[in-house]
Amino acid sequence: MPTRALDSLAVGEAARVTAVTGDAVIAIRLQEMGFVPGTTVRLVKLAPLGDPLQFELRGYHISLRRAEASQVRIA
Repeated sequence: MPTRALDSLAVGEAARVTAVTGDAVIAIRLQEMGFVPGTTVRLVKLAPLGDPLQFELRGYHISLRRAEASQVRIA
């Protein structure tokens, strides 16, 4: 199944995390925040200028910059 980046989700859309790529320090931090393979993530809303993005996962909300969200692969 083809994957895409987390920052490509539309508001209200959900997907499952398949991998975290990029710089090791940021990838580890994203995984510590809950972005691990198999986790369902939903885009809740965008800031007025489109950055940051607010996601819901594991029962809580978290905001990421678009650059960070682009390192999370989803299917």
